[in-house]
Amino acid sequence: MSIEIKLSKKPVSYKKAMNFLNKRVEEVKNGKNRELLWILEHPKTYTAGVSFSRRDIIDKNISVIKTNRGGKITLHNPGQKIIYFVINLNSRKKDIRKFINVIENTIIDLLKIFRINSKKDKKNIGIWVKNKKIAAIGLRVSRWVAYHGCSINISNNLESYKKIVPCGLDNTKITSVLKEKNMVPKNFEKKLIKLFLKNLKQI
Repeated sequence: MSIEIKLSKKPVSYKKAMNFLNKRVEEVKNGKNRELLWILEHPKTYTAGVSFSRRDIIDKNISVIKTNRGGKITLHNPGQKIIYFVINLNSRKKDIRKFINVIENTIIDLLKIFRINSKKDKKNIGIWVKNKKIAAIGLRVSRWVAYHGCSINISNNLESYKKIVPCGLDNTKITSVLKEKNMVPKNFEKKLIKLFLKNLKQI
């Protein structure tokens, strides 16, 4: 089956997105639906992964949604692109590290198009521009179906990161495409989809 490509122009609530994503995961595991690549934005939302600590919340007045993804606490807000996926590794190589490489390389290749040099970090998952994080990755795997996703800071308000310790990091070490290049890229979604599908063929 081909991968369903889903693009949401209006912001989607985190809860609504998770309900849709979890339903699709079960359907893919049971062979009842196609794999998924979904690009969207969320309203301002703080989410916590399975390794999060209460000490990562600086502003105790914010509300945080606990999730089943990997990682610690992070922020989603308008101007940040979210990429959710449901990919069945049973029909590919059952190699989580190689699939993470697909995600990382897709983001690095995409940013290179916009003349931003970025890199991986073996100690801290995500994508970095010099010493600042521009993209986060959170992954879950169930019966070799990989899901959840990644986020890329495009033009979102970075001030909101100051209320948390994002991914266990110094909250000043966060950047965006807008901050790096003073521009908002065009045709972002089309380029990302093309690169992801190309890189996915490698596993």
